Amino acid sequence: MAELRHSSSAGSRSSSSPLRVGDEDSSSPHVHDHSPNGGDDEDGRPRHRPIWSVSGFHSLFPFLGDDLRVSPQKNKISLLLILILAVASLISVYGIVNHLNAPYLCKKDGIVLNCPHVKESPSPWENPLSATTSWKPCAERRIGGVSDLLPENETNGYVFIHAEGGLNQQRIAICNAVAVAKIMNATLILPVLKQDQIWKDQTKFEDIFDVDHFIDYLKDDVRIVRDIPDWFTDKAELFSSIRRTVKNIPKYAAAQFYIDNVLPRIKEKKIMALKPFVDRLGYDNVPQEINRLRCRVNYHALKFLPEIEQMADSLVSRMRNRTGNPNPYMALHLRFEKGMVGLSFCDFVGTREEKARMAEYRQKEWPRRFKNGSHLWQLALQKRKEGRCPLEPGEVAVILRAMGYPKETQIYVASGQVYGGQNRMAPLRNMFPNLVTKEDLAGKEELASFRKHVTSLAALDFLVCLKSDVFVMTHGGNFAKLIIGARRYMGHRQKSIKPDKGLMSKSFGDPYMGWATFVEDVVVTHQTRTGLPEDTFPNYDLWENPLTPCMCKA
Repeated sequence: MAELRHSSSAGSRSSSSPLRVGDEDSSSPHVHDHSPNGGDDEDGRPRHRPIWSVSGFHSLFPFLGDDLRVSPQKNKISLLLILILAVASLISVYGIVNHLNAPYLCKKDGIVLNCPHVKESPSPWENPLSATTSWKPCAERRIGGVSDLLPENETNGYVFIHAEGGLNQQRIAICNAVAVAKIMNATLILPVLKQDQIWKDQTKFEDIFDVDHFIDYLKDDVRIVRDIPDWFTDKAELFSSIRRTVKNIPKYAAAQFYIDNVLPRIKEKKIMALKPFVDRLGYDNVPQEINRLRCRVNYHALKFLPEIEQMADSLVSRMRNRTGNPNPYMALHLRFEKGMVGLSFCDFVGTREEKARMAEYRQKEWPRRFKNGSHLWQLALQKRKEGRCPLEPGEVAVILRAMGYPKETQIYVASGQVYGGQNRMAPLRNMFPNLVTKEDLAGKEELASFRKHVTSLAALDFLVCLKSDVFVMTHGGNFAKLIIGARRYMGHRQKSIKPDKGLMSKSFGDPYMGWATFVEDVVVTHQTRTGLPEDTFPNYDLWENPLTPCMCKA
């Protein structure tokens, strides 16, 4: 497919030619004839009076009247007046030129700074500064604030949870656990990261996160202990005994639900486990201060271990210097693994054999949804129209090229094993050959220590994507929304592209749409889908858009 090229042409400007010698107009104020010889000196040469002579001055400013030649005093006053006008004109011209060619001056905290023009030329690598300066993060710890924690001997009890799922689902569960403990004025036992059936990982909290920083940062908000208290001897009873487990918590429960239904049991038993705990706290049905606390946990308290941060920084540095000179890079979260393709129940390009094998896989993994398979074709079409299908690698390539990203773009790919392997990746790699993963950037020895825990490898992907110049998601999920939310919280300057998959499916399916029309549709559609500030709304996702509770007007 042809590359998108932008060209600009400058039109020629017509201007009047300068006066030539001998072509002077007799009415020009620069030439005056007052001699009886027709304006010639005694030797026959043309005589020109200086522009600042009285007569020349009068010719330029006839409104001063004829008295100017008579009164020397008036002459001096008029000359002074014109001098003032000339200086004022020069100052005005200088101001206009400076305004057009130099940055605006603005103030921040009483200091005068150079600020860019409001109208900035579009950049594929960052959002316009003028659109990203109205909000600032404000969920950080209150410096010098007074702790509102109850004394240790007045705690209402202890809360214990298992954070289920992959790394990002676990991260959300940890943030919610801190918030729930705050709502009930309870002490939180350090969450346990539960082994996931898909990830099959047995990572502990301390294997991935900085425990000391976590506890210390939140010391004025929630009391957190590392382990179950010693006085509770039957630790195996947690999660195994109904008497010690609260299991009836609905999804997106309100804060009041915990106060009315969970807190009494904690006060009675002194220690309770909450199970399950995936998405068990709402957004718009809890106090704003609680939502702000969740952001404080997510963006400030939860830090990866120093060795993970250092390795991620090394990968970022290598991405930025792949061309031998500093270069920007894009991070692409490509969700096209076999499990994701199967679970989506969408139809994709492939051979009959591929489609038959996928049908068998779906019937085995999700028999109740598959049934006999007769209804799946219409379901797949509907889901694609609604934008609920993962983008294929080839579709991603076409969209990125339409957005103006050149073939030389450096792209970091965060993905599992792509369904279809190299054949499926071929269109993307042909259009953007500079695709790399963490395995391409680092040697086996460097990554060996991180392979002990799948979540450690996921953390590296998370950080490299978070620090990229442009982040592109291809399907929903906790990874993408946490990245987009964090980049928004950091100031909205970094582009986080969320393709409009519904509109793109219509464009891909239109055989009569030309490339130029497609490019226009892509560019116009995604002008507001790059991680810019967006107003929140009822039932919004706090993790993808932390604007209202966690950010303040700048």
